[in-house]
Amino acid sequence: MSISSPLVVQTAKAVFPKTTLLVPHVSGGGHANANAVRIINEEIAAEVRNLRANQGPLDDPRAEMLGWFEVKTNEKNVFSLSLYNYAYTGGAHGMTLQQSLTFDASTGKRYTLGELFKPGSNYIEVISAIVAASIAKRGIETLEPFKSISPGQSFYIADRSLVIYFQLYELAAYVYGFIYFPISVYELQSIIKEDGPLGVMLAGD
Repeated sequence: MSISSPLVVQTAKAVFPKTTLLVPHVSGGGHANANAVRIINEEIAAEVRNLRANQGPLDDPRAEMLGWFEVKTNEKNVFSLSLYNYAYTGGAHGMTLQQSLTFDASTGKRYTLGELFKPGSNYIEVISAIVAASIAKRGIETLEPFKSISPGQSFYIADRSLVIYFQLYELAAYVYGFIYFPISVYELQSIIKEDGPLGVMLAGD
């Protein structure tokens, strides 16, 4: 994975009835590949649409929707970010959804969780054990006894860590909000795919 400059991230504002969305738009930094930039922007736009659709209709007179984002990593050809969408559609409180995306900025490839690790590695078991220990240590009251993460568990990369997280109600009651489990790349060193995004973080500067 050849290293290039960070991507340039700008904010585009889209306003619809009852809806305001702040959407990231990336452009090339340094020797960025124009096709990679196009792919990344298309993936982001598709996920913003999905989040909006998953919230359901804004038929309630009091309904509103807000969308925003946070860049988690933008270095060493690793671009990882989270998209958020809050909507109030009636009821006791609104609902916030989060969707994270991790890319190779030089190619536009979007990574799944399994693609961060060596083929055949037991990444699900390893991560699940770490998460289970953290749940116990933090005294998190889960809705059901925790057994395992899913193969497609939500994640992003930040500060040389893999951050596993659970959506509202996925693991525990609404009051807990999003529940995050940062795992240092050094703790996963034996199973990390060396030429993947975590491998780049592991390699240091």
